[in-house]
Amino acid sequence: MHDTTTSDGQPSPITVIDSVTPPFIPQNAEVMTVVIEWPAGSPGAPPHRHPGGPAFGYVIEGEMLFELEGEAPRVVKAGEAFWEPGGDVIHYSDANNRDDGPLRFVVNMLCVPGQPMLVYVDADELERVKDRRVARALP
Repeated sequence: MHDTTTSDGQPSPITVIDSVTPPFIPQNAEVMTVVIEWPAGSPGAPPHRHPGGPAFGYVIEGEMLFELEGEAPRVVKAGEAFWEPGGDVIHYSDANNRDDGPLRFVVNMLCVPGQPMLVYVDADELERVKDRRVARALP
């Protein structure tokens, strides 16, 4: 639980929207902050992983169809946060869930100098690990 009052007992201007313990933080990690914008109906990035470490994000505008390996796809709406552990976990989807407007989100990710921040997953690997993908349970 996070304290939401100031030292003088007044309500804090801070609102905690997500709090997680990352699985690992790489030695010599750097933090990169990016803004990603997908147009209406965009499928987003192809399946990929972030080998350098975890990523923490916040949807600024629109709705993202978010899917990680081992988790059911879910919609993350403007004003909501998300995170992914990085490493070997496949990030299947960051698609724009709407066809009537853009999706904009900001991501803070831990990166290791000299390593790519994003590595695409090829079709052969996707086939080998297809049993790890959880069916969509959205309406």
